[in-house]
Amino acid sequence: MTQNPAARPPVHDPASVDAAIVGRMSVRGFLPHPVPREVLEHLLALASRAPSGTNTQPWKVYVLQGASKDALVSKVCAAHDAMRDNPALAADYQEAYDYYPKQWVSPYIDRRRENGWGLYGLLGIGKGDKDKMHAQHQRNFRFFDAPVGLMVTIDKVMGGGSLVDTGMFLQNLMVAARAHGLDTCPQAAWNSYARIILPHIGAGDNEMLVCGLALGYADPADKVNTFHTPRVPVADFTTWLD
Repeated sequence: MTQNPAARPPVHDPASVDAAIVGRMSVRGFLPHPVPREVLEHLLALASRAPSGTNTQPWKVYVLQGASKDALVSKVCAAHDAMRDNPALAADYQEAYDYYPKQWVSPYIDRRRENGWGLYGLLGIGKGDKDKMHAQHQRNFRFFDAPVGLMVTIDKVMGGGSLVDTGMFLQNLMVAARAHGLDTCPQAAWNSYARIILPHIGAGDNEMLVCGLALGYADPADKVNTFHTPRVPVADFTTWLD
């Protein structure tokens, strides 16, 4: 790529940056190896360099490990099981914001179906296997056995732009983790259980759950980690205006 000599120079090894971005994936099977606190602090410091509107830096992060993580897993898995047995309980667990649309249309529903059935097909879960689907969905609420679970919140007073800012923070965190040999899985699945999660982590009444995140070392022997989602070509989402 031709560089303007008057511009800021590129990073020393741009190929490694590219590799960290391309290598990031949603890992759904982790090894139990702990992640040192100094590594987590370094990754969070890197992530905090994300841009935010007028430098508001709206994100707040809660790091769960050990007993605190296990206790939250137990609470949310119990609620998830109870909702399966009594679907009416779903009314008690509402997301603070709509992550997905209320009405799906193409091409988004097509990509969603491709993703879902691709993953379930790999795991041998058929369309009518409700028990297996439930068990696989509950893997979210076990952080896919990752040693570290993160909950990310913002203040309710903030506008929708803060969700964009926090998304950029999360992307920084996930790419930095990959560069350091770790993997992640961002999880909107937790959002419905905010009424359980927020008191557990000590969040204030002014906070809204944005998402959860599993972080750790990927299990190379778990076949679920062979699942890689496709991306549409640049031409499909770009309009060039000269």
